[in-house]
Amino acid sequence: MLDGRRERVAIVTGASRGIGRAVARRFAAAGAAVVAAARGDHADAVAGEIREGGGRAVGVGVDVTDPQRIDAMVRTALDEYGRIDVLVNNAGIVRDQLALRMAPADWDAVVATNLTAAFTCARAVLRPMLKQRSGRIINVGSVVGRMGNPGQVNYAASKAGLEGFSKALAREVASRGITVNVVAPGMIDTDMTAGLRGSAQAAMLGRIPMGRLGTPDDVAGAICFLASDEAAYVTGHVLAVNGGMYM
Repeated sequence: MLDGRRERVAIVTGASRGIGRAVARRFAAAGAAVVAAARGDHADAVAGEIREGGGRAVGVGVDVTDPQRIDAMVRTALDEYGRIDVLVNNAGIVRDQLALRMAPADWDAVVATNLTAAFTCARAVLRPMLKQRSGRIINVGSVVGRMGNPGQVNYAASKAGLEGFSKALAREVASRGITVNVVAPGMIDTDMTAGLRGSAQAAMLGRIPMGRLGTPDDVAGAICFLASDEAAYVTGHVLAVNGGMYM
């Protein structure tokens, strides 16, 4: 995958559905060995699909808010494939509510899953990447982290923080051949947007110049580009995939 010399190994969190599933499948189709990570046994289905299609994949059950489970995920990748070339921090949750009504537990859960877990996962893969003097860390942000959205102060804060984290880390590891970038999707047709119907969906589409929701494959394509050799000189960048919703 991505260069003709050897197989790449990619860890994808939140790989059981939506964007994460599309990323895992796309990496596998391009020839990468995939470590599909998700809660419980949900990742096994994606890994099984990849293997049935002739690809290489292993499913790993992981709660990304548990550092011990993240360490175990990285050990699995190294035991199975001997190296880690790409980390896609895609796992994320929402707990929407107006700020005045938001429970502190909902703030904490979203920040822990969407931001702190990205730091923990990145730190866990950095040691093997530093030894290799190569690697790609790609964090999945959101248009909401760039423009804000009522009822999502926790989600917006976590995704905005992800951009600052990524830029700082990119400066720390660039000299070792490791890039760190963000893909910031807009409104994507996934479980998170499935509740938008009728006038609510029409209003949302009215804010998107391209006039449609994005697809998980739209985002997967951007992520695969940042993981490729073609993006070897791209780091600390936020790549928007939002149909023009925010420019």
